[in-house]
Amino acid sequence: MSTISHQTYPFTPGAEDRTDLLLIDDDPSDVLMVEKMLAESGMDAEITVAGDLATARRVLTRRTQCIIVDLSAPGLDRLDGLRQVLALSGPAAVVVLTGLDDAHLGVQAVAAGAEDYLVKQEVDPPLLARAIRYAIERKRSEETERRLVEARILGRENARLERGLLPVPLIDDPSLRHHTRYRPGRRRALLGGDFYDTVQTEGGAVHLVIGDVAGHGPDEAALGVQLRMAWRTLVLAGHTGDQLLGTLDTVLGHERRSEEIFTTLCMITIAPSRRTARMHLAGHPAPLLFRESPGEGGSGDAAGREVTALPEYAHGPALGLVPGAEWPTTEIDLGESWSLMLYTDGLIEGKVGAGSDRLGTDGLVDLARAARGGGATGRSLIDELVTEVERLNGDALTDDLAVLLLSRQDDPVGAGRPSHF
Repeated sequence: MSTISHQTYPFTPGAEDRTDLLLIDDDPSDVLMVEKMLAESGMDAEITVAGDLATARRVLTRRTQCIIVDLSAPGLDRLDGLRQVLALSGPAAVVVLTGLDDAHLGVQAVAAGAEDYLVKQEVDPPLLARAIRYAIERKRSEETERRLVEARILGRENARLERGLLPVPLIDDPSLRHHTRYRPGRRRALLGGDFYDTVQTEGGAVHLVIGDVAGHGPDEAALGVQLRMAWRTLVLAGHTGDQLLGTLDTVLGHERRSEEIFTTLCMITIAPSRRTARMHLAGHPAPLLFRESPGEGGSGDAAGREVTALPEYAHGPALGLVPGAEWPTTEIDLGESWSLMLYTDGLIEGKVGAGSDRLGTDGLVDLARAARGGGATGRSLIDELVTEVERLNGDALTDDLAVLLLSRQDDPVGAGRPSHF
């Protein structure tokens, strides 16, 4: 026979806040004994009684702080039964309160994970209340320690990933400043499907790439790393433009686990003069270009700063969608002092306020103008944009996010370099 009952004892002066307990015991006299002892101890407790394990599973809630179990209850075969209780307990502490006066069983019960082992004949009200309080606090301490250990492990793994999987830019031009922000969307994930890289090749050209593998799982994250490494290898081998993207498209076709997986990508090659660039878009959002307006404004006047999205009329499909696709080239006039910000769609797909409208590229341009007008540059510019996007979204962004910002200040020393590719 299974029973469920709720008993709440009034708060007494000096007692702690209410404690939610689950008592697994089918003997009415033992249940009454526990209720009386807790009442006499002054513990403010709400007790849910379950006569067997099946009932306990149904009535256990996230509010339950401690499970008190009699190992002789129906469906509980001593140590095996305790293991079943421990398996369903979650964050709740488990205290054994039984008529079985067996020291060996008590040691085994604590070793299995019970916070305490009490014999009914030897328990009085203060001892029972104290055992429950201590059990709850021990369980909380264990949970806190477990989370700290997880955080330390995660931190070490993240550091290894930053060294091994996330790229180190290959740039030796002192006039360039390189900043990035990377954050996977999956909870507790170490890496997402977004990727980026920056490589300067012999002759002085600087190549940028940012991409987004469709999906959010570990397979997509691994594919993103493969594509980035393939891109870097191809660039260092002298491949550029449409030819490079065609080869990368072939790599994607061989490495993806499903034909439905595709990758959007933006690739920019900056001339050795640092005044012009070539862009290829493969189904990816257009980057932002920050420039100092000639004439009025100067270097310190916000009115002299331009923020625009690069044109996206010349673009090709995402990689992995169209066999034999082509990706046209867009020529870009950068000017003397500029910044290029490449990003994945995680930055622009957040909602704007309570409505269903997405921020989009135009909305990001407006935010970037405000941030740049306020003097934000470099890493602070990226951080300010991400913070404002999340504020408008009403919550943290759930998609993978990657941002790459490359900036150049006017460099008179480089005036003699060729102005084109």
